[in-house]
Amino acid sequence: MSKFLPVEEQLALIRRGTTEIIPETELKAKLEESLKTGNPLRIKLGCDPTRPDLHLGHSVILRKLRQFQDLGHHAILIIGDFTSLIGDPTGQNKTRPALTPEIIKENGETYFKQASKILDPDKTEIVYNSDWLGKMNFADVIKLAGQMTVARMLERDDFSKRYTNNDMISLHEFLYPLAQGQDSVHLKSDVELGGTDQKFNLLVGRQLQKDNSISPQICLMMPLLVGTDGVQKMSKSYDNYIGLDDEPNNMYGKSLSIPDNLIYTYFELLTDVETSTLPEIKEKAENEPRNAKHDLAYVITAMYHGKAAADEARSHFEKTVVNKGIPDEMEEFTFEDGSSQNLVNLIKTIGFAPSNGEAKRLIQQGGVSLDGEPVKDFGFEIVLKQGQEVVLKVGKRKFARLKA
Repeated sequence: MSKFLPVEEQLALIRRGTTEIIPETELKAKLEESLKTGNPLRIKLGCDPTRPDLHLGHSVILRKLRQFQDLGHHAILIIGDFTSLIGDPTGQNKTRPALTPEIIKENGETYFKQASKILDPDKTEIVYNSDWLGKMNFADVIKLAGQMTVARMLERDDFSKRYTNNDMISLHEFLYPLAQGQDSVHLKSDVELGGTDQKFNLLVGRQLQKDNSISPQICLMMPLLVGTDGVQKMSKSYDNYIGLDDEPNNMYGKSLSIPDNLIYTYFELLTDVETSTLPEIKEKAENEPRNAKHDLAYVITAMYHGKAAADEARSHFEKTVVNKGIPDEMEEFTFEDGSSQNLVNLIKTIGFAPSNGEAKRLIQQGGVSLDGEPVKDFGFEIVLKQGQEVVLKVGKRKFARLKA
């Protein structure tokens, strides 16, 4: 008896949240062959560890890879330690700065650790593309480059825009799609996953496989998740992200901050709620957005921290935001008797803001208070005497007890 679900049931799960499958007819044929032979499909996802921290935006594509795992197929996670040396030009209006091998290695280890919150690590094959790309000689690179024309490269939106605007395009950037495509040739992948911004690169892999007499991969694209601001794609650079490592209270609170029109999308892409319940969720999101948003925040927090932590996060929110209370437990910082602490520097030092500029912005917007009293002076100095303590609140959810 086959270990795989019927093809139509597999396709129904695979289609969920998917933007485009090229071509779906071939995916169906591959699934039928897999069902007939009992051999799992090889599903490839490449990641360049340019940043060490993952957020829910990354989880969209990782969750799709996990779905293939749950369907019984073989997941291959490529750590792009070699391609990171080039830098993916996707969506860039200038050449990316190269990373050092040391940073790439450290980021790669952190990436897999966080990705394992979503993937089944025991069923995930981890490979590093330096193992084959790093062994290519110059003749190999020339041969590979001969399989793609400059005209085809300039079909990419980012390259064509930069070319039209006379912005610099370094020749090595043309090698990136070829290197990613060579990964597909080496691994003989049946399906490659990527965001909608990766379509060109995925199609290059499909073409290179054809050129090397390998059954061409299916290109499956997922949408780029819009961040909590409701405008830009989720990114640490835009400070509109929900990190996979965010502590429960922050994860719950940030989830509540999304615009109402994203509730349904977040449920569809980020949670395991039954597909059959999505129409009901959509109706609730339209008619009872506040309650639907709390449902979403609870589900997401429980996924990454467990139900007990989600219960505590919901209780924390109700006490500190709804009832405007102060939590019983918070971080404590002790200072020397009579010492002076500049408020801006302090907010950054204790990790409540990533920079002095952000700390000033929070102060200016009235998001900083001491014992409930807003402080709007950038130069404010906190002076604590022995036995004195105050509660610092930054934003809606960050509290610290300061004492001497």
